[in-house]
Amino acid sequence: MDSSQPVPLILTLDNAGRPVDWLHWQDAVNLYVREQVAWVASESTIRVFGGISQQTGFQSYIDLNTIIAVKGAKARYNHDITPALSNRALFERDRHICLYCGDTYKLSLLTRDHVKPKAHGGADIWTNVVTACKACNVKKGCRTPGEAHMPLLALPYAPNKAEAMILANRRILVDQMDFLRGHVPQNRRDSFN
Repeated sequence: MDSSQPVPLILTLDNAGRPVDWLHWQDAVNLYVREQVAWVASESTIRVFGGISQQTGFQSYIDLNTIIAVKGAKARYNHDITPALSNRALFERDRHICLYCGDTYKLSLLTRDHVKPKAHGGADIWTNVVTACKACNVKKGCRTPGEAHMPLLALPYAPNKAEAMILANRRILVDQMDFLRGHVPQNRRDSFN
């Protein structure tokens, strides 16, 4: 790995092969050294370098697989857990597209819109929020999409654990994305292409 580039995160799995979390390379090295890697789910590796031996003059290194199962890892995260709602995750879920006008916007022009407005008892939950550009959000105001004559282009949904992991890491490697996509419900896989 080129030392000028940041090292990607390692995808960790439980013993059953379910995604658990993202791990920094230093923690992955620790797992390898302590022989806590149960098995690997990828042939892709990241080479990280250590110090130079005074005796041999050679630099040490270790090849880390990009997807590893950790011995004794429990599925402490329920596979069906709903991740925390944040604007960044919401905008990523909706691919920076306003779900009213269908245009793609940069982050600074996006807002969180409540399908059923909070003023009418609408909750601030995944299944009641969509990405909206500022102009559409203002136009819709404190009305439902039907009342505002602004139909939604897609229905809001709560991401599962694998989707949340995709949303949480901006630098996912191809093999990691392919693995996680296999844990996304079939009808939503196209949103993560």
